[in-house]
Amino acid sequence: MRGEIRTGFAELRGDLSPALQRTDQAEADIDALEQRVEALERARWPLPSIAAVTAVAGLGLTLYQLVAK
Repeated sequence: MRGEIRTGFAELRGDLSPALQRTDQAEADIDALEQRVEALERARWPLPSIAAVTAVAGLGLTLYQLVAK
């Protein structure tokens, strides 16, 4: 009976080893992707700021044209 239980546990350990390796690899991949996303977020263009500057420049040109007439 004990031999069968030990054999069963050994088989379970053998079956779990690949699953644990895949889990470890998945965690490493997720960590790498998180680092890439953080780098992209730091390097992204400040689009709202550019839009605000463009709007102010457009308003300034419009006011200049109205005053120049």
